Amino acid sequence: MADNVAASGVIGHAPSRTAERHEARTAWLLSLPAMALVLLFILLPVAAVIALGFSDFELGYAGFKFVGFENYAELFSDRTFRRSLWNTTVYTAIVTPVSIVLALGLAMLIEAEGIGRSFFRTAFFMPVASLLVAMATVWQYLFHPTIGPINAMLAQIGIHGPNWLGASSTVLFGLSIIGIWQSVGFILVLFLAGLSAIPRELYAAADVDGARSGLDRFCLVTWPMLGPTTLFVTTISIINSVKVFETVKTLTEGGPNKASEVLLFTIYQEGFVYLRVGYASAMTVVFLAILVVLMFLQYRIQDRQVHYT
Repeated sequence: MADNVAASGVIGHAPSRTAERHEARTAWLLSLPAMALVLLFILLPVAAVIALGFSDFELGYAGFKFVGFENYAELFSDRTFRRSLWNTTVYTAIVTPVSIVLALGLAMLIEAEGIGRSFFRTAFFMPVASLLVAMATVWQYLFHPTIGPINAMLAQIGIHGPNWLGASSTVLFGLSIIGIWQSVGFILVLFLAGLSAIPRELYAAADVDGARSGLDRFCLVTWPMLGPTTLFVTTISIINSVKVFETVKTLTEGGPNKASEVLLFTIYQEGFVYLRVGYASAMTVVFLAILVVLMFLQYRIQDRQVHYT
């Protein structure tokens, strides 16, 4: 009797194990195309960049040799690289917080407005869909020191407008204004999605508990419930700010006097203008390392304050 029960148990488990192995093989086969694409377009290029960072490879030359850490030693003594790193830091420190604050304020205004909500969503999202290269002419006109509307409006209140894109002291702030204009719409849409997901019952409960003013409801309900959205928005905003390139390439070419040269533009110059691919690869590795460190610090600090529902 016992032998029959044991045999039936073994027989019963055999098909289940076979089914599990079949499901595992099917899962691997289904994920194989995605894994191949990740390997081909992400892992292998990153490995190639890291390897080239230790070489003196230049485009147009057949041979190259490994030089160890010479590129990195030159990198940290390079004044242009240090200047571009500082400019990128200043640009990110301006664009990221201002974009997030403006987008959150606009999202709350649009969410509270019952009429024209779709129109405002579309209007603020248009800069995201616009080609920045095509908009460069518009921004050059807006920032023109003599005929530009921005300086004309400043003159109406007695302020002499600067040469926004032509002076070393103001070019980075001019580019930051363009960066804010470009990113607010995308962040706005994300905040609108987060606001629409907040249960209305929480506001009713907060009102019963004595949260009468809008500021009280924001601090007690809106801001805590927007934690996951804010974490994602901050991550995306920092990455996009650090990756600024199009505005610099189109409007300033890193000038005047390298006052607007940023990391990606320096990498582009070294790799595709001066053809120093090995040196540009070392810069790219440092650039990626900075992004990884920033994301790690942000998640360590901000994720503790996020409330997931």
